[in-house]
Amino acid sequence: MKVLITGFNPFGGESKNPAYEAVKLLPDAFEGIELVKAEIPTAFYKSIEVLKSAVEREKPEVVICVGQAGGRFTVSVERVAINLDDARIPDNGGNQPVDQAIVEGGPAAYFSTLPIKAIANAIRAGGVPAAISNSAGTYVCNHIMYGLMHMISTEFPEIKGGFIHVPFLEEQVLDKPNMPSMGLESISKALGIAVKTACEVDIDLKQTEGTIC
Repeated sequence: MKVLITGFNPFGGESKNPAYEAVKLLPDAFEGIELVKAEIPTAFYKSIEVLKSAVEREKPEVVICVGQAGGRFTVSVERVAINLDDARIPDNGGNQPVDQAIVEGGPAAYFSTLPIKAIANAIRAGGVPAAISNSAGTYVCNHIMYGLMHMISTEFPEIKGGFIHVPFLEEQVLDKPNMPSMGLESISKALGIAVKTACEVDIDLKQTEGTIC
C-alpha cells in the first residue's frame, strides 16, 4: 500500500516546523507500506497545487497531511475541515484571506475519511498523547485539509485522506513560557502509528471522543 504523507515548511517566524521534521524521520517503507514524503509550502493557494501534483504523480491509496498547532498538548487527529479561509497572520506568500471560501460553491465542510478514532486510540496505546479535534482552524492547515477532501470527493474517490495537527517541538518553546510541546521522536512515532492504522483499519471505532464544548 502506498501512503503520501506531507508536512508544512516553517511559518510565523519559526525556524522549524515539527510537521515536516517528524515526517522526515519516518522510514521510506515498513510493514508492507510504501511511504512517500512531501514538504508543502505554508501558502494558501500554492499548498493545494503542490499537494495535487504529488497525488497525481504518486497515485497513493492514503494521504495524510500534517501541520503544526502551537499551543496544543496532544497529537490532534482532525475530524472536519470547513470551507473558509480567515487568516490571523499572512502566509509565507504574503496572502491573508479573510472570510473567503476555499472552493466557491463547495460544501460547507468535509469530514476526514481516515479512521480517526482508531488512529487516536492507537497513538495513545503507543504511549503518545492524542485526541480527536473538531476544528482544524481557519489557516493553511484547514485550507489544505479542505482542498484534499474536495479532491478526494470530486476526483480521487478511491483515496482515504485526512489531517493531523502536532504540537510545538521542545526547542520551539524555550522563549514561550507555559507553552506545551512534544519531542520530535514522539511526534514521528505517532505519525508512523497513524499511517499503519490508516492502512489497516477500514471501519472506525465506535467510541466516544466527543467534547462538551
